[in-house]
Amino acid sequence: MPTVSAHVALTLAQHIDAVFGVMGNGNAYFLDAIETQTDAVFTAVRHEQGAVVAADAHFRASGRIAAGTSTYGAGFTNTLTALAEAVQARVPLVLVVGDEPTSGPRPWDVDQIALASAVGARTYTVGRADAAATTVIAIEHALTYRVPVVLAIPYDVAALEAGEVPEAPSPRIPAPLAPRGEFAEGMLDEIAAALAGAERPFLLAGRGAWLSGASAALGELAAATGALTASSALGRGVFPDSRYDLGVTGGFGADGAMELIRTADVAVVFGAALNQFTMRFGELFAPGTRVFQIDIAPAASHAHVGGFVRADARLAAEALVARIGTDAAQPASDASPTTPWRESVDVASARAYDAGDDLAPDGRLDPRSAARRIAELLPEDRVVVSDGGHFIGWANMYWPVAAPDRMMMIGTAFQSIGQGWPSVVGAALARRESTVVLTSGDGGGLMAIADLESAVRAAGGRGMAVVWNDAAYGAEVNLYGLKGLAEGPMRIPEVDFAAFGAAVGAEGVVVRTLADLDRLATWAEEDAASRRFLLLDLRISGDVIAPYQQEIIRVNS
Repeated sequence: MPTVSAHVALTLAQHIDAVFGVMGNGNAYFLDAIETQTDAVFTAVRHEQGAVVAADAHFRASGRIAAGTSTYGAGFTNTLTALAEAVQARVPLVLVVGDEPTSGPRPWDVDQIALASAVGARTYTVGRADAAATTVIAIEHALTYRVPVVLAIPYDVAALEAGEVPEAPSPRIPAPLAPRGEFAEGMLDEIAAALAGAERPFLLAGRGAWLSGASAALGELAAATGALTASSALGRGVFPDSRYDLGVTGGFGADGAMELIRTADVAVVFGAALNQFTMRFGELFAPGTRVFQIDIAPAASHAHVGGFVRADARLAAEALVARIGTDAAQPASDASPTTPWRESVDVASARAYDAGDDLAPDGRLDPRSAARRIAELLPEDRVVVSDGGHFIGWANMYWPVAAPDRMMMIGTAFQSIGQGWPSVVGAALARRESTVVLTSGDGGGLMAIADLESAVRAAGGRGMAVVWNDAAYGAEVNLYGLKGLAEGPMRIPEVDFAAFGAAVGAEGVVVRTLADLDRLATWAEEDAASRRFLLLDLRISGDVIAPYQQEIIRVNS
């Protein structure tokens, strides 16, 4: 007869096809059922944090919810940093864990419900009679609120026979939030009028716009109004016409692009949180710019917003297109022809970045020139996953991606590092035809080194990693070393990541000059089935500070 764990596994597998984790006492029966009784694919990672990170990356790369799993106690507590990141980033996933027996905690048990709640995740605990229904409710909660949930299986319940698995309804997902009420309609009228009358209209979109499927409607709105466009770091590629797109706003943005945005007279923001980094610490828009925001959040997220509509980005964009009409940007035939703002400026030059030097003054690689050269050599069909650290500026500035689901920064919402390697695992399973490219620092790379093996195993020849190796925690050196604090704790003895990679079956290359990157060129031309995972150990200069970090230094000085 099926066990309680089998009820969970079989019900989960009706809606989730990817499970990541580490086996232990608390989830052994669940994993046995996943492996022997379902079509879901289980991928092992080497640290429990990686189970949540991989499930997180899988959703960001595919839009399909995935699951992580760990045992109780120490296995569960190992997941907490990654769980907090998924909460902060609003990523739905299910974490299936073992838990203390229903008879009460053992000496090694901890209050897992309280720990999950502390980082913002709700726990659903299954019983003998309701395991299937509780599993569906957990999935429904995750998808409805775009958050991770914990699904707990008490230790003394896991192997109990529970009869045939009952039919469970599919999770109910709310319809997209349409603009409602006279105030929303009136504000949309105001936004439409502002855009139609603007001389320098600007549209900004974030990951929320991408998740809502707003890309096409935003493209129509930009064309109808003659607006320049840009995105938040998590929304890169959301606008379909790159000719008039200024790239990423905030510290990752090019100086020329940010100067153009400062001249906008009307700005409308779709599905972007307007955090301090996107807003350049309040300096993205000029004081005279009229700023409107459209988001599913209950209220505007920045003081500069003068008008707010709570709505799904796609539905709101379509409503604005209907109000403005597709010919709004075209001059009347009997009037003097006027050139839309976006056609009167040199967008390509405005969004260009500093090319850098081949080598920095200290003789190590200049990360700007290395990033630029890598961008020229990377396979076009790529998904970029990023750890956290000072280095995040280089990929976000120099490596273009086709859409928001092809660039993910797992860890930045919670400002954590050490989640890079397991991100490769989730992205590789979600995008089986694409090349998965990890960008990581040496500090975060070492913190998560257990799952280097997982990344190499999961991605194989479709995966590669770039480790920006400056022998330091670069962000700390830049922020606190410059203030005169002791740098000893901020420094890392230079590690040979190429050797680390070779130890687990990857091809490791130490890169000290731009010429050393020629191996990436030949690797990209090889058949993915016959090549190995490529790990580039870039020996870069820590003296070249990323522009976004310079911005933070300025604000904190």
